[in-house]
Amino acid sequence: MKTRTVISVAALALATAACASGSGGRFPTYSEDLNRLTEECRARGGIFTPIPGANTGRPQTDYACRITGGASRLD
Repeated sequence: MKTRTVISVAALALATAACASGSGGRFPTYSEDLNRLTEECRARGGIFTPIPGANTGRPQTDYACRITGGASRLD
């Protein structure tokens, strides 16, 4: 019984350590994702615009990067 308890405690400690590593154990908020995606879109010369009717709670699904400007291969 004592060995089983020690193994359980060790497994719990490893699982907790794994969750705490990496990105600090948290996911970006909606606002953080929206800001990052907006900046990436602007850097490509686009405008990050909402998709009509989309309401998933995920900015990468609810918005699209609309590229504007003169990039054209038809001259």
